[in-house]
Amino acid sequence: MRKVILFLHSSLDGFVEGPNGGMDIGWVSYNEELEKHAKEILSTVDTVLWGRGTYQMMKNYWTSVPANPTATEHEIEHAKWIEDTQKIVFSTTLEKAEWNNSRLVKENIEEEIKNIKKQSGKDIIILGSPRFAHHLMELDLIDVIKITISPVIIGSGLPLFKGTEYKHNLSLVENKTFNSGVIGLAYNIVKS
Repeated sequence: MRKVILFLHSSLDGFVEGPNGGMDIGWVSYNEELEKHAKEILSTVDTVLWGRGTYQMMKNYWTSVPANPTATEHEIEHAKWIEDTQKIVFSTTLEKAEWNNSRLVKENIEEEIKNIKKQSGKDIIILGSPRFAHHLMELDLIDVIKITISPVIIGSGLPLFKGTEYKHNLSLVENKTFNSGVIGLAYNIVKS
């Protein structure tokens, strides 16, 4: 069965967004090492899950990258990958998902994700979308947490684990220390 992977960047004090909202992530120690790490993670998946806000933000940004003369080679490669990858957006308010290879799901989130996990293919990833991830945690639909922790304390923002009854034991399957001081962690969620 396919696994649902949550992949996020966090500050040392556990925030995945700064206090100014979704794009307040300038504190992430992103460099060539993290680009390579992210590319390795993304090579294991073929489907991205998003909530409405992240989907719209990603669509607006990544569809503009190929025409941007200042885009890096990594950004252009990632824009192509994300364009070609299956994207499933979960929203009760969005009317349609028009980005290439996108599909909108408006109801029965739990049933839909369980069905997707049974289909053939590579694993499935929640790429960002922390609010949506909080909801999937409550539904116990996440199998793996992959996180990079940047060596910074930002003091406030959106926490990775927010006011939830979500309690699980984790099994560490990977840890990496990068030259930048970032730590990359991967945990399987121990299911009973």
